[in-house]
Amino acid sequence: MDTDYEVVIGLEVHSQLLTKSKMFCACSTGYANEAPNTHVCPICMGMPGVMPVINQEAVTYTIMTALALNCSIPDYSKFDRKSYPYPDLMKGYQISQYDVPLSRNGYLTIDLNGETRKIGITRVHLEEDTARLLHHEGYSLIDVNRAGTPLMEIVSEPDMRSPEEARLYMQKLREILVYLGVASGKMEEGSLRCDANISVRPRGQEELGVKTEIKNMNSFRAVERALDYEARRQIALLREGGVIHQETRGWVETKGVTVGQRSKEQANDYRYFPEPDLPPLLISRKQVEEIRAHLPELPDGRRARYISEFGLSVQDANVMTEDKSLGDYFEQVMAISPTGDRKARAKLASNWLLSELVRLLKASSVAIQDCAVTPAALANLLDLLEKERITGKQAKDVLDEAFASGEMPEEIVKKKGIKPPISDQGALEKIVEGVIANNPKIVADYRKGKTNAAQALVGQVMKQTRGQAKADIVQALLRKKLDETQES
Repeated sequence: MDTDYEVVIGLEVHSQLLTKSKMFCACSTGYANEAPNTHVCPICMGMPGVMPVINQEAVTYTIMTALALNCSIPDYSKFDRKSYPYPDLMKGYQISQYDVPLSRNGYLTIDLNGETRKIGITRVHLEEDTARLLHHEGYSLIDVNRAGTPLMEIVSEPDMRSPEEARLYMQKLREILVYLGVASGKMEEGSLRCDANISVRPRGQEELGVKTEIKNMNSFRAVERALDYEARRQIALLREGGVIHQETRGWVETKGVTVGQRSKEQANDYRYFPEPDLPPLLISRKQVEEIRAHLPELPDGRRARYISEFGLSVQDANVMTEDKSLGDYFEQVMAISPTGDRKARAKLASNWLLSELVRLLKASSVAIQDCAVTPAALANLLDLLEKERITGKQAKDVLDEAFASGEMPEEIVKKKGIKPPISDQGALEKIVEGVIANNPKIVADYRKGKTNAAQALVGQVMKQTRGQAKADIVQALLRKKLDETQES
């Protein structure tokens, strides 16, 4: 990026809430796989004379999110009418919030290159979603099922200074929403959407440049790519003496460019005024504190606990925190594991979960919550390893079968007649000596400094013992014997 210019980014994130009914009517939000226009009523279809009713659960979810984002909650809030003539808004206005939202003045922190950055949150407010346009060749249809779905909007301050920061902000925000249980956070399905405002200015200048708004980004990668492209476009335009116009631009994923869509509206274009059919919201301190008391553990708290309580590496703690389902699985494994050296068990559990089990999940495109290897099954496999009932190689084979069949590892070991590992030093020494004697070329390579050649000898010992020898003992014996013969 051009070092003479500074990029300024603010995000407006819309998240559908996981309520059972819509924002202002009793229609179900479970329309994902239903036929168009089957989850509708006169209220969400915008019929004249209907009376909306506020969804209390949606209000609670919004306050939960605001508290998790360190926002202040006012004693009074209200809904407003936001007018605009889009075809996906049948009644010509959206019930939203404007000057008195449900929360203000929060922040979210992100980590970038070892530095913690604080991104301000202007507000978290509540509104209703629009209908959905289905475009066909030469015409478009409207599916009203989505209209009226509770939609929470999180507006940031223009505190981000790079597309990478914007991506990290989005990922962190999604983590928080999923941990709270208020949203699915699935950008690819449209339940989490992002509009990005971006401008550039000469470095050192206080005044903000003219911003453009970018839409149609359906992944974290798309957010970063779109902002990177737009920043470079604006800088190039300014260097050529051109003028940046305030407008809404769309991201075209297949071409990797933003394209102009329309001029950007100002607040007065929406003609906000208080929604006459809804009463103001009075929010007591008691209600706010009750919601705060029931907030679940958030990503930062879980990450810190994994490091301090279980002794996990920062990398492993990050991976299991970013994917809540993975972390939940790990928690269940630890909950049913025997007491003792908890950190040693946690390290063993994270190693097998993040390497071997995740390998199987990716290869078969299975989510961990649908995995045939239950937390109890993985804990059972770890028990067998810790008791030295099976070797690491045998454990991988047992896990593969458990993944396919759903059987407990202990039952697979019994069924296959897998014998305990050979750890008798005397017996293993004889096998090692025989392998060394029968492989003079590999031994010669080892003596020439090719230390990796010893792995071929380990493989032969394991083959002769049918995988029952303990690999660490075999490696130690081999290196000892090889070094002894070299000295002699």
